[in-house]
Amino acid sequence: MEANVTPQETAAAGTERNMRKEIVGKVTSSKMDKSITVAVVQKQKHPIYGKFVTKTTKFHAHDEKNECGEGDTVRIMSTRPLSKLKRWRLVEVVERAK
Repeated sequence: MEANVTPQETAAAGTERNMRKEIVGKVTSSKMDKSITVAVVQKQKHPIYGKFVTKTTKFHAHDEKNECGEGDTVRIMSTRPLSKLKRWRLVEVVERAK
């Protein structure tokens, strides 16, 4: 560490680096061990026609405790690559499926 850098500056740089994306989506599959598939639905306006188009993106996320079931609404956070497809991890279960 450099002599001119204060601990407050180091802490500020660390928080900037650890700012990770968080997404809320619905679990579509929880059949894998410690993994879930989360579908995130976005509504985008078509640039020419003005109609709203629904776009769905699927993410594979790490679920350490196997606590999610299909239909749950969850919050996931980006992380380092954990496997071939998993780049996200489960933060919390927002709402359980009924």
